[in-house]
Amino acid sequence: MTRRVADLSVYLVTDPHACRPRGVVETVRQAVAGGATCVQLRDKQADAAALMETARALKAVLAGSGVPLIVNDRLEVARAVGADGLHMGQGDGDPAAARAVLGPRAILGVSIEQPGQLAAVDPAIVDYVGASPVYATATKPDHAPPLGLAGLAAICAQSPLPVVAIGGLGLVDTAGVLGAGAVGLAVVTAICAAADPTAAAAAFARAVRSHRAATAANTAKETLR
Repeated sequence: MTRRVADLSVYLVTDPHACRPRGVVETVRQAVAGGATCVQLRDKQADAAALMETARALKAVLAGSGVPLIVNDRLEVARAVGADGLHMGQGDGDPAAARAVLGPRAILGVSIEQPGQLAAVDPAIVDYVGASPVYATATKPDHAPPLGLAGLAAICAQSPLPVVAIGGLGLVDTAGVLGAGAVGLAVVTAICAAADPTAAAAAFARAVRSHRAATAANTAKETLR
């Protein structure tokens, strides 16, 4: 059975505090309407029952949209609600064990904090890597030292899998992140805390399309020389 392929270009990662007062579910609904292509449910403080309730509500919101729901860290929650996938940090367990539980069609991502960690990533098991953090971010106070664009580019150059950048990213970072080789931006505050999540997500989607179009045009020019 072939693996699912997800569009990771505008990857929304939820934060319950940043989503106030709308709440996570309404924030996701609005962001997807604007162009968010993937949603990760992340809440390190919620217990399993509360997280399952939110995940089921998100599945209902995302039904028919084609946008996958990824659960951060909590394998038992992802399995119980039939989420589209799981994202694991460096200390969140064994990706091979998660793959065995979730099955071959689930989307499985793993966080990478430095290029040396890529050696442990098996492309037969994992679908994408999240390079984290590009910049310092208050949404994860215990994060590793920031990679910067140079560190992100090093990971992208060495990774056998698509790379999604995360950590302190805003709209102005789109060109730099994509230019470094990432396939998309994982965004938290810039969408969750926006006054208008629909407009914020739409702006990211436009920026991604614009960068890709410019890159394609430049490539075509170079080919004709």
